[in-house]
Amino acid sequence: MTLAVRYVFLSLLAVVLVYLTGCSSTGDSGHKVGHKTSSDATFPVPPGIEDNVEFWRKVYGEMDRSQVVIHDNLYMGATYEVVEVPAAYRGSSESRRAFVKGKQQEYQDRLATLERKLVSGESLTAADRELQSKLEAVGGRTAVFGASDRVRAQQGMRERFRSGMEISGRYDAAFREIFRKHGVPEDLAFLPHVESSFQSRARSGVGAAGLWQFMPATGRVYDLQVDHHMDERMDPMLACEGAARYLAAAHKKLGSWPLAITSYNHGQGGMAKAKSLHGNDIGKIVQNYKGEAFGFDSRNFYSQFVAAREVAGNPDKYFPEGVAYHKPHDHDRLVLRQAMPAEQVARHYGLSVYQLDDLNPSWSNAIVQGRARIPAGASVWLPAGTTERITDHPAPTSASTLLARSEPQDERESDFVTVRRTEVKAEPVLAQAESRASAKGKSSAAAKSTVSKTELAKNAKEGKAMLAKADTKASGKASAKADNKAVAKASPAAAKGDKGGKQVLAKADTSAAKGKDKAAVKTHVVKPNETLFRVAVMYDLSVDELKKLNKMSAKDNTIKAGQRIRVSG
Repeated sequence: MTLAVRYVFLSLLAVVLVYLTGCSSTGDSGHKVGHKTSSDATFPVPPGIEDNVEFWRKVYGEMDRSQVVIHDNLYMGATYEVVEVPAAYRGSSESRRAFVKGKQQEYQDRLATLERKLVSGESLTAADRELQSKLEAVGGRTAVFGASDRVRAQQGMRERFRSGMEISGRYDAAFREIFRKHGVPEDLAFLPHVESSFQSRARSGVGAAGLWQFMPATGRVYDLQVDHHMDERMDPMLACEGAARYLAAAHKKLGSWPLAITSYNHGQGGMAKAKSLHGNDIGKIVQNYKGEAFGFDSRNFYSQFVAAREVAGNPDKYFPEGVAYHKPHDHDRLVLRQAMPAEQVARHYGLSVYQLDDLNPSWSNAIVQGRARIPAGASVWLPAGTTERITDHPAPTSASTLLARSEPQDERESDFVTVRRTEVKAEPVLAQAESRASAKGKSSAAAKSTVSKTELAKNAKEGKAMLAKADTKASGKASAKADNKAVAKASPAAAKGDKGGKQVLAKADTSAAKGKDKAAVKTHVVKPNETLFRVAVMYDLSVDELKKLNKMSAKDNTIKAGQRIRVSG
């Protein structure tokens, strides 16, 4: 039998086998390969990525960390072997890597030999034909060529994924509310499974950080403070707000959720180019787009999301042993209207600085150690119930320099900021990005509060701190319009009158004690890195109100350091 005839015969045989099995086979792990994640209109699974989605479904939901799949990194349906790592190699990461590398090398050598034999017309062994059949079944007759350079090893992630699901219990409800507010699919709340496995302190090799893996520049675009004092990318809620804004903008630009999600890894510009060449079909893009940096991570990003959605959305199916979800995140929240030491906030609420540090992952050591202040406009998380307790029993400390406010209560996108905290030990996370997208907009969120009016004049003459009753729970509950001028001291009686309320620190307007006209014009000098939103927060204004005061157009969001802007009158 000539080589040409042999090729034809084997190709026909492969077609027959695919037809009979429905593109399914039984791997070495004993699991049936062929389960396809169901498609829907929002997150479709076109033919070009079915094998990719299936691959990651198995990695997330079936394969544990003792298993390593050796596969082709381009044709994801070509799985050569699922290797059980011997117990002797599991204790040391170095010995484990050496074992896996040895397996990779074995298949690299076998595939190189197969390619050489096909070129020279040498006869093939049964093992050669098996390799050839696997590749040609998913990639066609030319898939063999170059396959030795595409061998990849992937460790099973079932335990890690299950742990991420447990942690997600803290955030899922709040994340979904944020996405609904931005008009994007709430199932995008599954995306951190791909980005960080819900490790809030995760850092990638390319500089991305936090549960949502923002790059520094992108974080700053979204109004996240990223400097040597604070890194708000580490705050899950604030970063989620930025992710929602990014994805909404990406979808508006690209016109499809598969492309928008892929742009989270590859960038909007890169995906716009891919769309111009191959249209909206993510399957065709994955198979055919050869753009710069559109490598393994970018090609698989959407498939990983779809697989994560399938596994996380069906816990009983994939984790019959049960998933111990963490309790929903539910802490009290402050927004500071002026910079202040962490120790001062802690003292007022009867807490230690280290308690606050544990709840506020964006703080640097300089803030914790008192060498820097918490900046104005920053959010501070407190243990749940703290503000209510202090309302009834004020702490014995002077808070005359503390100034805070509740969040604006209209539903305008520009008026929301959410900052939440979870305690998660950082674990190594594989870098997902080959390039990260820059996006325009500002991070915000869905924290809500309802400020009650109290007596303003009673203690104004002494210039003492006043306490305004507010519902500062940031768990995604309904909100109401805050009274922007409610800066007052709440008596215990007043506090008891609003059982669901939370308390925020506030500074008495000492000008009131002197009978000055509050309607007088006041100005603010813009500091470096301040935005319209941060200034609005400081002065109990919405962004729209601030723009109106300064005769700015609706689209004008630019202010510069040193600029003097009106904040009242």
